[in-house]
Amino acid sequence: MTLTTTTHLNFRGEARAALEFYQSVFGGDVTIATYGDVGMPKDAPGAGDVVFGQLDSETGFRVMAYDIPGAPAVPASAGATRRENGVTLTEQPFFVSVRGTSLDEVQRHWDTLAAGASIVEPLAASAWSPGFGMLTDRFGVTWILDVAAEHPIG
Repeated sequence: MTLTTTTHLNFRGEARAALEFYQSVFGGDVTIATYGDVGMPKDAPGAGDVVFGQLDSETGFRVMAYDIPGAPAVPASAGATRRENGVTLTEQPFFVSVRGTSLDEVQRHWDTLAAGASIVEPLAASAWSPGFGMLTDRFGVTWILDVAAEHPIG
């Protein structure tokens, strides 16, 4: 038996735009089916929203997305933010983590993903990685990008 885990992101009318943006960051192919494609009357409100969306890249990156049925078309936020001691903290139940094998590779993805994003932690060397950074993209999803350490901790 083989198992795989794929991050599945939920949006409010922005799943298509998010998948297309992530495709510009990571490359690959996007597959989208709308509610209208699976039986909802084409002229019904929400028929053009994404019921199944997926991005698969040649490098192994995969993410799924859909639009929450009946949710208002506004940017979704996976969590709230709060200020503490002059620092913005994101209160989210998850982050999407992307790990590369070289700083150049991770930097290219970071530079594209950062367009319109809120930088939580700039991409820079850390005690555990040649490059680590965190940002919340324009769709409200928080990403951690890092370079695999030559000698992993633990």
